[in-house]
Amino acid sequence: MSRSLFHLAFPVHDLVATKQFYVEGLGCTLGRESANAITLGLAGNQLIGHREPDEAPVQRGIYPRHFGLVFLEQSDWEAVAERVRQHGLSFYQQPRVRFPGTRIEHRTFFLEDPSRNLLEFKHYTHESAIFGERDVTAVGDSE
Repeated sequence: MSRSLFHLAFPVHDLVATKQFYVEGLGCTLGRESANAITLGLAGNQLIGHREPDEAPVQRGIYPRHFGLVFLEQSDWEAVAERVRQHGLSFYQQPRVRFPGTRIEHRTFFLEDPSRNLLEFKHYTHESAIFGERDVTAVGDSE
């Protein structure tokens, strides 16, 4: 699977607002567009926003549904946070450090797109925490 990309399809209710948020705001590349969908490139991966006329219900907190990126370099995480600020996007959760001083310490922030989809952007202090550190039982915050 060395020549694989991640693909994620998700509901959006306004294609124009979706395009503005992802392309102009986050800097995603724009792919194909139709009256019912938009194709976006996020860090080399394919996102497809499919128009769903009904707005999604409001999710309480960041669980259970969100998607995003894990950065291998803290400077890349910081650059996206700065881009969010420069383009006037609102943080759903401000940048912060979770699990400080542990093997799963990471920097994170959340955004909410115009269709109420939540996106998380994070960087682990110890890269081993991305798929490892199985002896640590914490996964996410308790809400």
